[in-house]
Amino acid sequence: MSGSDEWSEVKQARPTLAGADPEREVEIPLRPGLVLPGTLRWSGKPRGVVVFAHGSGSSRHSPRNQYVSSVLVEAGLATLLFDLLSEWESTDRSKVFDIELLADRVVQAATWVVQQPEVTGLRVGLFGASTGSAAALLAAASHPSLIAAVVSRGGRPDLAWNDLPLVQAPTLLIVGGQDEPVLTWNQQAYEQLTCPKDLVVIPGATHLFEEPGALEQVAELARDWFLRYLPSVAPGSSNEPTPNVGSWL
Repeated sequence: MSGSDEWSEVKQARPTLAGADPEREVEIPLRPGLVLPGTLRWSGKPRGVVVFAHGSGSSRHSPRNQYVSSVLVEAGLATLLFDLLSEWESTDRSKVFDIELLADRVVQAATWVVQQPEVTGLRVGLFGASTGSAAALLAAASHPSLIAAVVSRGGRPDLAWNDLPLVQAPTLLIVGGQDEPVLTWNQQAYEQLTCPKDLVVIPGATHLFEEPGALEQVAELARDWFLRYLPSVAPGSSNEPTPNVGSWL
């Protein structure tokens, strides 16, 4: 079954939870003294949850990520958009490009979200943009039991170069045909990946996919990838309790 066919089936058959709130603002507790804001969205009974990792200079309010999130939620997935850095951290350039720090934040957010009642026991996908894609790939490489799929939009996988061969989660790299040198970096990163993978180049698109129809293609590709690789139930979730936060940190 193709991703598009599966999407049609999910759209027709997805159950609805009466009275479920489709969105709530959350506070994600990290290490002592740090809480990061986020937005958790879902519709009906989600089949998986996708955590977004935004790029440098962006935040959970990124209009592009917000749009992709809306497409994923309509397809029956939950999404978590959150700020990777606190307000004061975001002014520190050394932290903005600290991929290990950002990856750690992604792991902590993913670990936290699967303990929320709306998505308990679901598998996690990561959607990374720009530098956020490097953080997503590093998180996937270091926590293969937590991360089930990765999608990169206009990403910088080269910033996670040494860890790319360790990524086990199926990974989709989406890049604009007019986005150099990012296109070259993604082509090189694709060769480094040993997991199930695909590289899709959107002709004529630049780094922010602002061209007519470009972002829609990104959202559709991401939707189909996550529907393909995020199982509706996490392995062992019916018989095992949700893992403790500390087990993945």
